[in-house]
Amino acid sequence: MAFILSSGVLAAEDLIHIVGSGETIYSISRFYNVSADELMKVNNITDPSRLHVGRRLIIPTSETTGLPASGPAVSQTLVNYIAVKGDTLYGIARNNNISLPNLLEMNGFSDNYVLKAGDVIKVPGSGASVQIRPPTGGTATVTGLYNIRWPIKPKVITYMTGLVGVVVEGEQLESVKSLTQGNVVTAGPWRKYGRVVIVESSGGYYYMYGGLESLSINVGDRITPGAEVGRLGLNSVSQKPQLFFMVFRSDTPIDPALAPRAAITVSINNSRS
Repeated sequence: MAFILSSGVLAAEDLIHIVGSGETIYSISRFYNVSADELMKVNNITDPSRLHVGRRLIIPTSETTGLPASGPAVSQTLVNYIAVKGDTLYGIARNNNISLPNLLEMNGFSDNYVLKAGDVIKVPGSGASVQIRPPTGGTATVTGLYNIRWPIKPKVITYMTGLVGVVVEGEQLESVKSLTQGNVVTAGPWRKYGRVVIVESSGGYYYMYGGLESLSINVGDRITPGAEVGRLGLNSVSQKPQLFFMVFRSDTPIDPALAPRAAITVSINNSRS
C-alpha cells in the first residue's frame, strides 16, 4: 500500500493517495470504499491500465463528487459463539449469513484451521452496535482482547463494519501511543476520522490512528514504541472519545488485535556519584 497524505497545501482536507507498486484503480477504490468510476473521474483518468507508481490521486469526497458525505466508520456487531460437537466452520458461516472466508478473517483463522468443540468464535450478532466490553468473568478470548496493549486504555472496543479495524473508546485528550517503531507517513486531517496519523512499520505494516484532537508528531518523524502520536478527540457523531485504529499489510486490512506490537524498552541510567 502506498502511503496516504492529507494535502493541506493543496485544498482544505483533500485526501491524497500516492500510488504504490502493484496498485490498480480497483484496489485503491476498494481500499477507500469509493467507486472506481468516481476515482477515475475526479483524477481525469481515461485509461486505468496506465496508472504509474508515484502518481498523486485525489480520493473522492462529497466536495469532489457532489454526493452526501459519508459518516464515521460504522461498527459491526460481533458476539461470541461457543462451538459444540458436530459444528463446522462452513455451517457456522452459513447459519450467520456470512461467507466462510469472512468468518475465517474475523477470527484470524487459517484456511486449514480445525474447529474443536469449545472454541469461541466471533460471529455477527443482532442490534445496531453491540460492543465488546471488558468482562467480569467472560471467556478467555474476550479477556485476552483487553489484556493486550492498545494505543489507549480501552473502555469499550467495537469492530468496524467489514472488519477493517476497531473503534476504541477512551478518555478525551488521552495520550495515544504508537504500538511500534516506524516512520510517520501521514499526519493531518481526514474528513471521516478527524486528525489521523499513519505509521509505516517493518514487514510492510501500516498502523492508522484516527480520531485525534491534536497531533504530537510530523510527517517524516521516526518514532519508537510507546511514543505519543497525538491526543484523543471526540467523535462528532457519538460525542464520545473514540480512537479509530486500523492496521494494514500491503493493502489488506488485518485484525488489529493480531497485529504485531513492539516491546517498549525503558532506559535506566545507573550513574554513580
